[in-house]
Amino acid sequence: MAIVGSSIVVGKVAVARLPVFLLSGLRFAVAAAILGVLVLLVERPLPRLARRDVAVLALQSFAGIFAFNVLLLEGLRFTSAAEGGIVTSTTPAVAAALAVVALGERWSRPRTLGVALAVAGILALNTAGGLGARGPWPLLGNLLVFGAVVGEAVFVVCSRVASQRLPPLVVATAISALGFAMFLPAALLEMRAFPLSRLALADWALVGYYGVVVTVVAFLLWARGVARVPASAASVFTGALPVSALALSHLALGETITPPHVGAAALVILGIVVLARAG
Repeated sequence: MAIVGSSIVVGKVAVARLPVFLLSGLRFAVAAAILGVLVLLVERPLPRLARRDVAVLALQSFAGIFAFNVLLLEGLRFTSAAEGGIVTSTTPAVAAALAVVALGERWSRPRTLGVALAVAGILALNTAGGLGARGPWPLLGNLLVFGAVVGEAVFVVCSRVASQRLPPLVVATAISALGFAMFLPAALLEMRAFPLSRLALADWALVGYYGVVVTVVAFLLWARGVARVPASAASVFTGALPVSALALSHLALGETITPPHVGAAALVILGIVVLARAG
């Protein structure tokens, strides 16, 4: 999740240079090619996917890859990377709530408090003044990023289900290939106005980082980890995403981290701690 957090900062740079669907299509083309080779070399024999497996992987890909990336990258057009990073810190709360609904995990008063603190942090972020450069339309941007959070929460829950039946490498390969297929039609349309010949070396570097580090490396680490812990516990570790995003937005982009940023982040992180203690 710390690696995924860096994608928010990289995404802020990338959406200023490349169309959203083309960027994502190229990213998952790279990832699917690498993972496809790995799965052929490592997984012998290849597992047979049941209809339920395909359905779970398709939902995981749509929510956690297609919807998450479209909403996140579009949101970053309107809000700052710092605020986008703070909004993503509600992921543990949303994922924990979804795990209760979808997987029947136990709800408790500490979970209620944790979710309430996370929501309070986001409200504080969007109502406080003195946040510095916030982007052209921060409320819309933050709402779009929160939509990405919901997609990520579905991804977390589906990851737990898929990991009980399939090896991590197979899961990572399948969702990358499905993600590529979902982005391909719109990516081809965007290529008419933005052909690949227009991509500079820096653009290919962004695509490479997205495809190799954020997708291949992060997916494999996540898939292996989530197979060993409950979905509610795994959701807590998504808290590393906003921490890295907030820090890198300051270090790499020079965005100002203000007291309201810190206060909002503190509320959300406190909610994460409460959720972690609630188990």
